Amino acid sequence: MKILANKDIRNLFLAVSVIWAASLLLAQGFLWLRYQRLSLCLLFIFLLAAAAIWVVCCSYFKKQNKIMEQAVSQINVYLDGDSNARIECDSEGELYRLFHSVNSLAAVLNAHADNELREKEFLKNTISDISHQLKTPLAALNIYNGLLHEEDIEASSVKEFADLSEQELDRMETLVQSLLKITRLDAGSVTLEKGAGAIVLEKTTENVADMLRDVELHFAYRAKQEHKELVLSGPEEVLLFCDRDWLTEAIDNIVKNALDHTESGDAVHITWKALPNAVQIAVKDNGCGIHPEDLHHIFKRFYRSRFSQDKQGIGLGLPLAKTIVEAHSGTIEVDSELGKGTTFTMNFLIPTKL
Repeated sequence: MKILANKDIRNLFLAVSVIWAASLLLAQGFLWLRYQRLSLCLLFIFLLAAAAIWVVCCSYFKKQNKIMEQAVSQINVYLDGDSNARIECDSEGELYRLFHSVNSLAAVLNAHADNELREKEFLKNTISDISHQLKTPLAALNIYNGLLHEEDIEASSVKEFADLSEQELDRMETLVQSLLKITRLDAGSVTLEKGAGAIVLEKTTENVADMLRDVELHFAYRAKQEHKELVLSGPEEVLLFCDRDWLTEAIDNIVKNALDHTESGDAVHITWKALPNAVQIAVKDNGCGIHPEDLHHIFKRFYRSRFSQDKQGIGLGLPLAKTIVEAHSGTIEVDSELGKGTTFTMNFLIPTKL
């Protein structure tokens, strides 16, 4: 019998048989000592009881064995590649609790597999994007290097090509540094400890006005050179619990984007205010605006609009800003109209008001 191949079940049947035989012998022994006779009727009753016990036990273990075979079959189907295979566990009992746990394990493994697949796809796309982004400056550097090796090159041309080479090298450095920052934030900015390779947000209570004045100072020279205006507006007493360096980095990228897409004489307004349960920071410009087709893509890494006149951007500033804002449990929204300007709005919930 197949079920008796299981050692534990075989031992159980053996123990039940021994108990049955011992009970029969004790009953017959009692009758012999008391009445000096044996009872065929008692023997018949014990035999019927034994048969009933065996039938009930065999039926139960056959049913359990069938359930286990079906479970093993579904597990093998899962191992063969069908990630949707599951064990039926609609009934109650310890065995079905085990099956439910196995199904939960399968769901977790599927989630991990999906995450790994997305990470591989992301890595593949990122490497492709990096290769594409590096191709242009590397090609330019190769051309400049070839021109500099010409024997009859003039001194003025040497300086020109050296300056152009420096611009391309700066562009490559910006690309690498931005990628490193995004990668470290993606690695788990607020959960990993220092030294683990990821960023640790060191949050303190900061005065928003002071922080944004630093942003203004950072771009003051460029704004002056390009004849553009930076305008700050907001109350002095607004406070925000944040990592000042990283949040300044995010706002810097948004202001830089605004300056990149405005003309001489335009203005960039940086405003802030305290809402009932949040702090809001907005960067508004009156530049060229964003095409409606691009609005849903501007936070994608390396995204370049076919409508944009910006040929130097690498498409990492806004994605980095979004990553930093979200690492602060904040949100960032964009509202834009072609020819009239763009507004980036960041909202940071106040923890004490949650």
